[in-house]
Amino acid sequence: MNVRTLLTALRKSYIFPLAVLVAAALLAINEVGYQQSNDAAKDAEVAQQKRAQINFLMQHMLDAETGQRGYLLTGGTRYLEPYNTGTARVAGVLDSLRKLYADDSKQLGEFALLSRAVAKKMSEMEITLRLRNTTITPEQWRAVIETNIGQDYMDDIRGQANSLISAATVERKSSMQRIHRSLDVSRIGITLAALLGLLAFHLYLRTAQRLNAANEAQNQALAKEKALLAEQVRERTLTLTELATHLQTVQEKERAHLARELHDELGALLTAAKLDVARVTSKIPATTPELQTRIEHLTSTLNAGIALKRRIIEDLRPSSLSHLGLIPALDILAKEFQERSGVTVSTNLEAVEVDEDSGLTIYRMVQEGLTNVAKYAAATEVTITLHTYEHHLELVVTDNGCGFDVPSRVGSSYGLKGMLHRIQALNGSLTIQSRDGAGTTLAAIIPKSARRE
Repeated sequence: MNVRTLLTALRKSYIFPLAVLVAAALLAINEVGYQQSNDAAKDAEVAQQKRAQINFLMQHMLDAETGQRGYLLTGGTRYLEPYNTGTARVAGVLDSLRKLYADDSKQLGEFALLSRAVAKKMSEMEITLRLRNTTITPEQWRAVIETNIGQDYMDDIRGQANSLISAATVERKSSMQRIHRSLDVSRIGITLAALLGLLAFHLYLRTAQRLNAANEAQNQALAKEKALLAEQVRERTLTLTELATHLQTVQEKERAHLARELHDELGALLTAAKLDVARVTSKIPATTPELQTRIEHLTSTLNAGIALKRRIIEDLRPSSLSHLGLIPALDILAKEFQERSGVTVSTNLEAVEVDEDSGLTIYRMVQEGLTNVAKYAAATEVTITLHTYEHHLELVVTDNGCGFDVPSRVGSSYGLKGMLHRIQALNGSLTIQSRDGAGTTLAAIIPKSARRE
Protein backbone atom coordinates (compact mmCIF):
# COMPACT_ATOMS: atom_id res chain seq x y z
CA MET A 1 0.00 0.00 0.00
CA ASN A 2 1.13 3.54 -0.65
CA VAL A 3 2.25 4.95 2.73
CA ARG A 4 1.38 8.50 1.74
CA THR A 5 -2.12 7.44 0.75
CA LEU A 6 -2.59 5.62 4.07
CA LEU A 7 -1.39 8.60 6.11
CA THR A 8 -3.65 10.93 4.16
CA ALA A 9 -6.64 8.66 4.81
CA LEU A 10 -5.78 8.42 8.51
CA ARG A 11 -5.51 12.19 8.85
CA LYS A 12 -8.93 12.63 7.27
CA SER A 13 -10.50 10.12 9.67
CA TYR A 14 -10.85 10.20 13.46
CA ILE A 15 -8.07 7.66 13.99
CA PHE A 16 -5.22 10.15 13.75
CA PRO A 17 -6.66 12.59 16.34
CA LEU A 18 -7.43 9.63 18.61
CA ALA A 19 -3.86 8.37 18.31
CA VAL A 20 -2.53 11.85 19.06
CA LEU A 21 -4.86 12.07 22.09
CA VAL A 22 -3.67 8.68 23.38
CA ALA A 23 -0.04 9.69 22.98
CA ALA A 24 -0.65 13.02 24.75
CA ALA A 25 -2.53 11.26 27.56
CA LEU A 26 0.29 8.77 28.04
CA LEU A 27 2.85 11.57 28.20
CA ALA A 28 0.72 13.59 30.63
CA ILE A 29 0.01 10.62 32.92
CA ASN A 30 3.64 9.61 32.90
CA GLU A 31 4.86 13.12 33.66
CA VAL A 32 2.32 13.80 36.43
CA GLY A 33 2.92 10.39 38.00
CA TYR A 34 6.66 10.94 37.85
CA GLN A 35 6.45 14.37 39.50
CA GLN A 36 4.12 13.17 42.25
CA SER A 37 6.16 10.04 42.93
CA ASN A 38 9.38 12.05 42.91
CA ASP A 39 8.00 14.61 45.39
CA ALA A 40 6.62 11.90 47.65
CA ALA A 41 9.89 9.97 47.50
CA LYS A 42 11.81 13.09 48.52
CA ASP A 43 9.42 13.68 51.44
CA ALA A 44 9.76 10.03 52.51
CA GLU A 45 13.53 10.32 52.33
CA VAL A 46 13.49 13.47 54.46
CA ALA A 47 11.22 11.74 57.02
CA GLN A 48 13.54 8.74 57.10
CA GLN A 49 16.55 11.05 57.62
CA LYS A 50 14.73 12.76 60.52
CA ARG A 51 14.10 9.42 62.19
CA ALA A 52 17.67 8.31 61.66
CA GLN A 53 19.18 11.55 62.97
CA ILE A 54 16.93 11.53 66.07
CA ASN A 55 17.95 7.93 66.75
CA PHE A 56 21.60 8.95 66.33
CA LEU A 57 20.97 11.82 68.77
CA MET A 58 19.45 9.49 71.36
CA GLN A 59 22.30 7.02 70.93
CA HIS A 60 24.95 9.71 71.40
CA MET A 61 23.10 11.12 74.44
CA LEU A 62 22.94 7.65 76.00
CA ASP A 63 26.64 7.09 75.29
CA ALA A 64 27.49 10.42 76.87
CA GLU A 65 25.27 9.73 79.92
CA THR A 66 26.70 6.24 80.37
CA GLY A 67 30.26 7.62 80.20
CA GLN A 68 29.34 10.38 82.67
CA ARG A 69 27.85 7.98 85.23
CA GLY A 70 30.72 5.55 84.89
CA TYR A 71 33.24 8.28 85.58
CA LEU A 72 31.21 9.66 88.50
CA LEU A 73 30.92 6.22 90.11
CA THR A 74 34.44 4.92 89.50
CA GLY A 75 36.53 7.95 88.72
CA GLY A 76 38.07 6.01 85.81
CA THR A 77 39.18 8.29 83.02
CA ARG A 78 38.36 5.63 80.41
CA TYR A 79 34.69 6.56 80.86
CA LEU A 80 35.40 10.09 79.73
CA GLU A 81 36.10 8.89 76.13
CA PRO A 82 32.50 7.83 75.32
CA TYR A 83 31.29 10.93 77.12
CA ASN A 84 33.48 13.25 75.10
CA THR A 85 32.70 11.40 71.83
CA GLY A 86 28.95 11.46 72.46
CA THR A 87 28.83 15.13 73.42
CA ALA A 88 30.96 16.06 70.39
CA ARG A 89 28.69 14.23 67.97
CA VAL A 90 25.48 15.61 69.49
CA ALA A 91 26.22 19.09 68.12
CA GLY A 92 26.65 17.77 64.58
CA VAL A 93 23.43 15.77 64.77
CA LEU A 94 21.53 18.81 66.03
CA ASP A 95 22.84 20.86 63.10
CA SER A 96 21.65 18.17 60.66
CA LEU A 97 18.23 18.05 62.33
CA ARG A 98 17.98 21.81 62.29
CA LYS A 99 18.44 21.80 58.49
CA LEU A 100 15.85 19.05 58.08
CA TYR A 101 13.25 20.94 60.16
CA ALA A 102 14.05 24.38 58.76
CA ASP A 103 11.26 24.14 56.13
CA ASP A 104 8.84 22.30 58.43
CA SER A 105 6.95 25.05 60.30
CA LYS A 106 4.69 22.56 62.08
CA GLN A 107 7.45 20.52 63.74
CA LEU A 108 10.06 23.24 64.06
CA GLY A 109 8.69 24.19 67.49
CA GLU A 110 8.89 20.61 68.75
CA PHE A 111 12.46 20.38 67.49
CA ALA A 112 13.25 23.56 69.41
CA LEU A 113 11.94 21.90 72.60
CA LEU A 114 14.10 18.85 71.91
CA SER A 115 17.10 21.06 71.29
CA ARG A 116 16.59 22.91 74.58
CA ALA A 117 16.11 19.61 76.47
CA VAL A 118 19.38 18.32 75.00
CA ALA A 119 21.12 21.57 75.98
CA LYS A 120 19.85 21.23 79.55
CA LYS A 121 21.01 17.62 79.73
CA MET A 122 24.41 18.52 78.32
CA SER A 123 24.73 21.35 80.87
CA GLU A 124 23.68 19.05 83.69
CA MET A 125 26.28 16.42 82.74
CA GLU A 126 29.01 19.04 82.47
CA ILE A 127 28.17 20.47 85.92
CA THR A 128 28.18 17.05 87.60
CA LEU A 129 31.56 16.25 86.12
CA ARG A 130 32.94 19.59 87.29
CA LEU A 131 31.57 18.95 90.80
CA ARG A 132 33.11 15.44 90.73
CA ASN A 133 36.48 16.96 90.03
CA THR A 134 36.20 19.91 92.53
CA THR A 135 34.19 18.57 95.52
CA ILE A 136 36.28 17.59 98.52
CA THR A 137 34.09 14.92 100.05
CA PRO A 138 32.38 12.10 98.10
CA GLU A 139 29.18 12.68 100.01
CA GLN A 140 28.76 16.10 98.44
CA TRP A 141 28.94 15.06 94.72
CA ARG A 142 27.04 11.86 95.43
CA ALA A 143 24.20 13.96 96.73
CA VAL A 144 24.12 15.72 93.39
CA ILE A 145 24.13 12.40 91.52
CA GLU A 146 21.29 11.02 93.56
CA THR A 147 18.96 13.84 92.54
CA ASN A 148 16.48 13.16 89.66
CA ILE A 149 17.38 16.25 87.61
CA GLY A 150 19.39 14.28 84.97
CA GLN A 151 16.70 11.64 84.75
CA ASP A 152 14.05 14.27 84.22
CA TYR A 153 16.11 15.87 81.44
CA MET A 154 16.53 12.49 79.71
CA ASP A 155 12.82 11.83 80.06
CA ASP A 156 12.11 15.17 78.36
CA ILE A 157 14.54 14.30 75.59
CA ARG A 158 12.98 10.89 75.10
CA GLY A 159 9.49 12.38 75.05
CA GLN A 160 10.39 15.02 72.48
CA ALA A 161 12.38 12.51 70.42
CA ASN A 162 9.57 9.98 70.42
CA SER A 163 7.12 12.67 69.41
CA LEU A 164 9.32 13.76 66.51
CA ILE A 165 9.97 10.14 65.49
CA SER A 166 6.24 9.46 65.51
CA ALA A 167 5.63 12.54 63.39
CA ALA A 168 8.37 11.50 60.97
CA THR A 169 6.90 7.99 60.80
CA VAL A 170 3.50 9.42 60.00
CA GLU A 171 5.08 11.72 57.43
CA ARG A 172 6.96 8.84 55.80
CA LYS A 173 3.83 6.68 55.81
CA SER A 174 1.87 9.52 54.18
CA SER A 175 4.59 9.93 51.55
CA MET A 176 4.53 6.21 50.80
CA GLN A 177 0.75 6.36 50.48
CA ARG A 178 1.12 9.22 48.02
CA ILE A 179 3.59 7.15 46.02
CA HIS A 180 1.17 4.21 45.97
CA ARG A 181 -1.69 6.49 44.94
CA SER A 182 0.43 7.98 42.21
CA LEU A 183 1.36 4.51 40.98
CA ASP A 184 -2.30 3.44 41.08
CA VAL A 185 -3.35 6.52 39.12
CA SER A 186 -0.56 5.94 36.61
CA ARG A 187 -1.48 2.28 36.28
CA ILE A 188 -5.14 3.09 35.72
CA GLY A 189 -4.28 5.90 33.29
CA ILE A 190 -1.83 3.76 31.34
CA THR A 191 -4.40 0.96 31.23
CA LEU A 192 -7.01 3.33 29.82
CA ALA A 193 -4.50 4.78 27.39
CA ALA A 194 -3.51 1.27 26.32
CA LEU A 195 -7.16 0.42 25.73
CA LEU A 196 -7.58 3.58 23.70
CA GLY A 197 -4.41 2.67 21.82
CA LEU A 198 -5.77 -0.78 21.09
CA LEU A 199 -8.99 0.82 19.89
CA ALA A 200 -7.03 3.19 17.66
CA PHE A 201 -4.96 0.27 16.36
CA HIS A 202 -8.12 -1.71 15.66
CA LEU A 203 -9.58 1.24 13.77
CA TYR A 204 -6.28 1.64 11.94
CA LEU A 205 -6.35 -2.02 10.89
CA ARG A 206 -9.90 -1.66 9.61
CA THR A 207 -8.97 1.47 7.67
CA ALA A 208 -5.83 -0.20 6.34
CA GLN A 209 -7.84 -3.23 5.24
CA ARG A 210 -10.31 -1.03 3.41
CA LEU A 211 -7.48 0.88 1.79
CA ASN A 212 -5.74 -2.38 0.93
CA ALA A 213 -8.90 -3.68 -0.71
CA ALA A 214 -9.32 -0.44 -2.65
CA ASN A 215 -5.64 -0.43 -3.57
CA GLU A 216 -5.81 -4.08 -4.67
CA ALA A 217 -8.83 -3.34 -6.83
CA GLN A 218 -7.02 -0.37 -8.32
CA ASN A 219 -3.90 -2.46 -8.92
CA GLN A 220 -5.96 -5.13 -10.65
CA ALA A 221 -7.59 -2.51 -12.84
CA LEU A 222 -4.19 -1.01 -13.62
CA ALA A 223 -2.78 -4.48 -14.33
CA LYS A 224 -5.61 -5.20 -16.75
CA GLU A 225 -5.13 -1.85 -18.42
CA LYS A 226 -1.37 -2.41 -18.54
CA ALA A 227 -1.86 -5.88 -20.05
CA LEU A 228 -4.27 -4.40 -22.61
CA LEU A 229 -1.81 -1.65 -23.49
CA ALA A 230 1.04 -4.17 -23.68
CA GLU A 231 -1.04 -6.33 -26.01
CA GLN A 232 -1.85 -3.30 -28.14
CA VAL A 233 1.81 -2.31 -28.21
CA ARG A 234 2.79 -5.87 -29.14
CA GLU A 235 0.22 -5.93 -31.92
CA ARG A 236 1.27 -2.50 -33.18
CA THR A 237 4.94 -3.51 -33.00
CA LEU A 238 4.20 -6.72 -34.87
CA THR A 239 2.24 -4.78 -37.46
CA LEU A 240 5.01 -2.21 -37.87
CA THR A 241 7.61 -4.97 -38.07
CA GLU A 242 5.63 -6.77 -40.71
CA LEU A 243 5.13 -3.49 -42.54
CA ALA A 244 8.85 -2.65 -42.39
CA THR A 245 9.73 -6.14 -43.60
CA HIS A 246 7.19 -5.83 -46.38
CA LEU A 247 8.57 -2.43 -47.36
CA GLN A 248 12.10 -3.81 -47.44
CA THR A 249 10.91 -6.72 -49.58
CA VAL A 250 9.07 -4.35 -51.89
CA GLN A 251 12.15 -2.12 -51.98
CA GLU A 252 14.36 -5.02 -52.98
CA LYS A 253 11.86 -6.07 -55.62
CA GLU A 254 11.67 -2.52 -56.95
CA ARG A 255 15.44 -2.35 -56.98
CA ALA A 256 15.60 -5.64 -58.88
CA HIS A 257 12.93 -4.41 -61.31
CA LEU A 258 14.71 -1.10 -61.79
CA ALA A 259 18.02 -2.90 -62.27
CA ARG A 260 16.50 -5.11 -64.96
CA GLU A 261 14.94 -2.10 -66.68
CA LEU A 262 18.23 -0.24 -66.64
CA HIS A 263 20.06 -3.29 -67.90
CA ASP A 264 17.56 -4.14 -70.61
CA GLU A 265 16.34 -0.73 -71.76
CA LEU A 266 19.05 1.77 -70.88
CA GLY A 267 21.79 -0.78 -71.53
CA ALA A 268 20.39 -1.54 -74.99
CA LEU A 269 20.08 2.16 -75.81
CA LEU A 270 23.63 2.96 -74.69
CA THR A 271 25.02 -0.06 -76.54
CA ALA A 272 23.13 0.87 -79.72
CA ALA A 273 24.36 4.44 -79.42
CA LYS A 274 27.93 3.21 -79.02
CA LEU A 275 27.59 1.00 -82.14
CA ASP A 276 26.15 3.88 -84.12
CA VAL A 277 29.07 6.08 -83.07
CA ALA A 278 31.45 3.34 -84.20
CA ARG A 279 29.77 3.17 -87.62
CA VAL A 280 29.86 6.94 -87.98
CA THR A 281 33.50 7.01 -86.94
CA SER A 282 34.45 4.55 -89.67
CA LYS A 283 32.92 6.81 -92.33
CA ILE A 284 34.45 10.12 -91.23
CA PRO A 285 37.46 11.11 -93.36
CA ALA A 286 40.79 11.56 -91.63
CA THR A 287 40.96 15.11 -92.93
CA THR A 288 38.49 16.33 -90.29
CA PRO A 289 40.44 16.13 -86.97
CA GLU A 290 38.00 18.35 -85.09
CA LEU A 291 35.14 15.98 -85.86
CA GLN A 292 37.31 13.02 -84.92
CA THR A 293 37.94 14.63 -81.50
CA ARG A 294 34.23 15.17 -80.88
CA ILE A 295 33.48 11.56 -81.85
CA GLU A 296 36.11 10.30 -79.42
CA HIS A 297 34.68 12.50 -76.66
CA LEU A 298 31.20 11.12 -77.40
CA THR A 299 32.56 7.58 -77.27
CA SER A 300 34.20 8.17 -73.89
CA THR A 301 30.97 9.75 -72.61
CA LEU A 302 29.00 6.70 -73.70
CA ASN A 303 31.54 4.41 -72.02
CA ALA A 304 31.24 6.46 -68.80
CA GLY A 305 27.45 6.21 -69.04
CA ILE A 306 27.65 2.45 -69.52
CA ALA A 307 30.02 2.17 -66.50
CA LEU A 308 27.67 4.36 -64.40
CA LYS A 309 24.73 2.22 -65.47
CA ARG A 310 26.61 -0.91 -64.45
CA ARG A 311 27.53 0.60 -61.06
CA ILE A 312 23.94 1.73 -60.42
CA ILE A 313 22.66 -1.71 -61.34
CA GLU A 314 25.17 -3.34 -58.97
CA ASP A 315 24.07 -1.03 -56.17
CA LEU A 316 20.42 -1.75 -56.82
CA ARG A 317 20.74 -5.49 -57.24
CA PRO A 318 24.24 -6.98 -57.16
CA SER A 319 24.48 -9.37 -60.07
CA SER A 320 27.62 -10.83 -58.57
CA LEU A 321 25.58 -12.01 -55.59
CA SER A 322 23.10 -13.80 -57.80
CA HIS A 323 25.63 -15.28 -60.24
CA LEU A 324 28.81 -15.79 -58.20
CA GLY A 325 27.64 -16.18 -54.61
CA LEU A 326 28.10 -14.28 -51.35
CA ILE A 327 31.88 -14.51 -50.84
CA PRO A 328 32.89 -13.39 -54.38
CA ALA A 329 30.27 -10.65 -54.24
CA LEU A 330 31.73 -9.33 -50.96
CA ASP A 331 35.27 -9.47 -52.40
CA ILE A 332 34.13 -7.51 -55.47
CA LEU A 333 32.29 -4.99 -53.24
CA ALA A 334 35.38 -4.49 -51.08
CA LYS A 335 37.71 -4.15 -54.10
CA GLU A 336 35.49 -1.62 -55.84
CA PHE A 337 35.10 0.41 -52.63
CA GLN A 338 38.87 0.44 -52.13
CA GLU A 339 39.45 1.62 -55.71
CA ARG A 340 36.74 4.24 -55.48
CA SER A 341 37.58 5.65 -51.99
CA GLY A 342 41.27 4.93 -51.53
CA VAL A 343 40.55 3.24 -48.15
CA THR A 344 42.46 -0.01 -47.58
CA VAL A 345 39.97 -2.87 -47.20
CA SER A 346 41.07 -6.24 -45.75
CA THR A 347 38.78 -9.27 -45.91
CA ASN A 348 38.75 -12.56 -44.03
CA LEU A 349 35.78 -14.44 -45.43
CA GLU A 350 35.07 -18.10 -44.77
CA ALA A 351 33.06 -20.10 -47.30
CA VAL A 352 29.45 -20.31 -46.11
CA GLU A 353 26.18 -21.58 -47.47
CA VAL A 354 23.28 -19.21 -46.86
CA ASP A 355 19.82 -18.72 -48.27
CA GLU A 356 18.92 -15.75 -50.45
CA ASP A 357 17.55 -13.61 -47.61
CA SER A 358 20.56 -14.15 -45.35
CA GLY A 359 23.01 -13.56 -48.20
CA LEU A 360 21.30 -10.35 -49.25
CA THR A 361 21.16 -9.15 -45.60
CA ILE A 362 24.89 -9.80 -45.12
CA TYR A 363 25.70 -8.04 -48.40
CA ARG A 364 23.53 -5.01 -47.49
CA MET A 365 25.12 -4.76 -44.04
CA VAL A 366 28.62 -4.66 -45.54
CA GLN A 367 27.42 -2.22 -48.20
CA GLU A 368 25.83 0.09 -45.56
CA GLY A 369 28.92 -0.15 -43.38
CA LEU A 370 31.22 0.84 -46.25
CA THR A 371 28.86 3.67 -47.21
CA ASN A 372 29.01 5.05 -43.65
CA VAL A 373 32.80 4.76 -43.68
CA ALA A 374 32.95 6.79 -46.91
CA LYS A 375 30.52 9.45 -45.62
CA TYR A 376 31.41 9.90 -41.95
CA ALA A 377 34.29 7.82 -40.61
CA ALA A 378 37.33 9.43 -42.30
CA ALA A 379 38.98 6.03 -41.91
CA THR A 380 42.09 4.70 -43.64
CA GLU A 381 41.54 0.99 -42.99
CA VAL A 382 38.50 -1.28 -42.98
CA THR A 383 38.40 -4.98 -42.04
CA ILE A 384 35.58 -7.32 -43.05
CA THR A 385 35.43 -10.78 -41.44
CA LEU A 386 32.86 -13.52 -41.88
CA HIS A 387 33.13 -16.68 -39.76
CA THR A 388 30.89 -19.70 -39.75
CA TYR A 389 30.06 -21.70 -36.64
CA GLU A 390 27.90 -24.70 -35.96
CA HIS A 391 24.64 -22.87 -35.61
CA HIS A 392 25.29 -19.29 -36.66
CA LEU A 393 27.35 -16.89 -38.76
CA GLU A 394 29.31 -13.93 -37.43
CA LEU A 395 29.91 -10.88 -39.60
CA VAL A 396 32.17 -8.08 -38.31
CA VAL A 397 32.96 -4.78 -40.07
CA THR A 398 35.62 -2.68 -38.33
CA ASP A 399 37.18 0.68 -39.23
CA ASN A 400 39.79 2.95 -37.63
CA GLY A 401 37.81 6.13 -38.19
CA CYS A 402 36.68 8.94 -35.91
CA GLY A 403 33.87 6.96 -34.25
CA PHE A 404 30.60 8.36 -32.90
CA ASP A 405 28.18 8.36 -29.97
CA VAL A 406 26.19 5.17 -30.44
CA PRO A 407 22.87 6.05 -28.68
CA SER A 408 22.44 9.38 -30.47
CA ARG A 409 23.54 8.10 -33.90
CA VAL A 410 21.45 4.91 -33.86
CA GLY A 411 18.35 6.90 -32.96
CA SER A 412 18.82 9.26 -35.91
CA SER A 413 20.38 7.06 -38.60
CA TYR A 414 17.88 5.32 -40.87
CA GLY A 415 20.66 3.28 -42.43
CA LEU A 416 21.61 1.74 -39.05
CA LYS A 417 17.93 1.27 -38.19
CA GLY A 418 17.34 -0.54 -41.49
CA MET A 419 20.41 -2.70 -40.92
CA LEU A 420 19.22 -3.58 -37.43
CA HIS A 421 15.74 -4.44 -38.69
CA ARG A 422 17.09 -6.67 -41.48
CA ILE A 423 19.15 -8.70 -39.02
CA GLN A 424 16.41 -8.93 -36.37
CA ALA A 425 14.00 -10.09 -39.08
CA LEU A 426 16.31 -13.14 -39.44
CA ASN A 427 16.23 -13.72 -35.64
CA GLY A 428 19.76 -12.36 -35.44
CA SER A 429 21.38 -9.63 -33.37
CA LEU A 430 23.49 -6.58 -34.17
CA THR A 431 26.02 -4.98 -31.83
CA ILE A 432 27.46 -1.52 -32.53
CA GLN A 433 30.59 -0.53 -30.63
CA SER A 434 32.07 2.93 -31.10
CA ARG A 435 33.27 6.03 -29.32
CA ASP A 436 34.75 9.32 -30.41
CA GLY A 437 38.22 8.85 -31.87
CA ALA A 438 38.25 5.05 -31.43
CA GLY A 439 36.72 3.73 -34.66
CA THR A 440 33.59 1.64 -35.10
CA THR A 441 32.79 -2.07 -35.02
CA LEU A 442 29.59 -3.60 -36.41
CA ALA A 443 29.09 -7.22 -35.30
CA ALA A 444 26.13 -9.30 -36.47
CA ILE A 445 25.10 -12.79 -35.36
CA ILE A 446 22.81 -14.57 -37.83
CA PRO A 447 21.42 -18.08 -37.20
CA LYS A 448 22.11 -20.53 -39.99
CA SER A 449 18.49 -21.67 -39.85
CA ALA A 450 17.27 -18.08 -40.06
CA ARG A 451 13.85 -17.52 -41.50
CA ARG A 452 12.51 -14.06 -42.18
CA GLU A 453 9.70 -13.21 -39.79
